[in-house]
Amino acid sequence: MALLMPTAAVDRVTDITSNLLHTLSVETVLIDVDNTLALRGSQEPLPGTVEWSWNIRRAGFQLAIMSNNFAKRVGPFAAKYELPFLSLCMKPLPYAYHRAVRGFGTSCQKAVVVGDQVFTDILGANLVRMKSILLTPIEEESSLSFRVRRCLEKPVREKMKSQPIDKSIHHKEE
Repeated sequence: MALLMPTAAVDRVTDITSNLLHTLSVETVLIDVDNTLALRGSQEPLPGTVEWSWNIRRAGFQLAIMSNNFAKRVGPFAAKYELPFLSLCMKPLPYAYHRAVRGFGTSCQKAVVVGDQVFTDILGANLVRMKSILLTPIEEESSLSFRVRRCLEKPVREKMKSQPIDKSIHHKEE
């Protein structure tokens, strides 16, 4: 189960503070799109997320969007945030994670992945030894594959609920 455990868990991306990122000792934040910054398939940012991204950048962190979606979906969305992006990442495969940190001139140990899926965002981050923040999905997906994955994620989410953020960070870095 260790490969599936995030470093920390919060409800929404806007719950991630610069203090949390400093505690994680990161300088780069790689953010998923669907169910993280927007509803699945929507080109409209969730309320407060654009402002949140600017506040995090003003605090000195580098941000990029990292998605398994096509550039046609991710590009216009990233433009609303004025963020660089990687599309067709094939998360959880390691290649895009490495490409993202190389693009920022940093290391995997100094990056955190933020997303709502254990079997893509969190697993991929753990495979390359990045930190990760698991979010609560904003909306339920209707496809069978998503319903199965969400069911398989339940033990991870339950374990994270029982751990305060500081404890989960400490546990992960030991």
